[in-house]
Amino acid sequence: MAENKKSALFVCLGNICRSPMAEAVFTHLVKERNLTDKWFIDSAATSDYHTGESPDSRARSVMEGHAIQMNHRARPLVANDFRKFDFIFGMDKSNIRDIKCQAPKNCKAKILLLGDYDSEGPCIIQDPYYGVGDEGFEKVYEQCMRCCKAFLDKES
Repeated sequence: MAENKKSALFVCLGNICRSPMAEAVFTHLVKERNLTDKWFIDSAATSDYHTGESPDSRARSVMEGHAIQMNHRARPLVANDFRKFDFIFGMDKSNIRDIKCQAPKNCKAKILLLGDYDSEGPCIIQDPYYGVGDEGFEKVYEQCMRCCKAFLDKES
C-alpha cells in the first residue's frame, strides 16, 4: 500500500453481510469521486465462521440492484490490520468490543462505529443475516451509503 493512501477496514461478525456491503459502498463512492489513488479499502470478520465464502446472496442481490460491484471473500481480522489501516469500522457495539479485544498495544488504527456517521438513523447497523428476504439488507445498504458519504466528506 502506498504511504500517501488513507485506509479503511469495515468489520462485522462474519464478513458476508454488513462489512462487505460497507466496503463495496465505500469503494463505489471513492471511485465516483476519482479518489481511488487516495484510498485502500477492505473488510474483515471478528470470527472465522465464513472464511473464504462470498457475501450472502441477499447482500449481493441488493448491491446489484444499486449497480454496485461486490468482489470479496470473507476473511478474519488479523493483527497486521491494526497496523495497516488508519480506520477500522465496526457495525455494532459487539463488533467494536471484539475489535478492541483483538487490538495489539501498537494499534495505529482509529476504531470507530460506522453508524456514528449516520445523521438520520440509529448508530447500530443491525445484522440482517437471520432476517427473511432482502429488506434488512436494503436497510444496511441505505445506512452504509449515508455513513460512508459522511465519513468520506469528512476525510477528503
